[in-house]
Amino acid sequence: MKRVIDLILVITATIIFLLPLATIALVVRLTSKGPVLYWSDRVGRNNLIFRMPKFRTMRTDTPTVATHMLDDPATWLTPVGAFLRKSSLDELPQFWSILVGDMTLVGPRPALFNQADLIGMRTEVGVHTLTPGLTGWAQVNGRDELPIAQKVKFDAEYLSRQSFAFDIYILWLTVLKVVQGDGVTH
Repeated sequence: MKRVIDLILVITATIIFLLPLATIALVVRLTSKGPVLYWSDRVGRNNLIFRMPKFRTMRTDTPTVATHMLDDPATWLTPVGAFLRKSSLDELPQFWSILVGDMTLVGPRPALFNQADLIGMRTEVGVHTLTPGLTGWAQVNGRDELPIAQKVKFDAEYLSRQSFAFDIYILWLTVLKVVQGDGVTH
């Protein structure tokens, strides 16, 4: 049932956001060198690696580490990168990952392949068995501002509470957070 709802909502959203997607792609292309999309190696269900697309918000020579590990992340942003991140528009290409089944709308955010601490902590509490999501319980409770241990605590809570109603609640909170720009640091 969750997969069917994901497909219906993502296909509908893709149609609605087709013009904004094309516009963002053009703006990224015109304001910085390099590809429009950045394909990030992420950890999916059962700790399997998949490639997740995002609109590129950082220069092509940026080190492949979590943004919070960079000394001064703002120096690596493209001219439109800060806006795309703050508005979460850089996440729209992840509709592709939902369509192909690597992600779902609601679940724990997929870890970077090199975030061994986060991957290990999630595995210890069984969160690795979930399909990662475009949004999740941790994202609506702090997003980038949460320490890793707190993210895992929220992910484990989602694992134990997951339901259709809880997913709808998280989606609603996500819309509110995105509109307000809450919890985005870079």
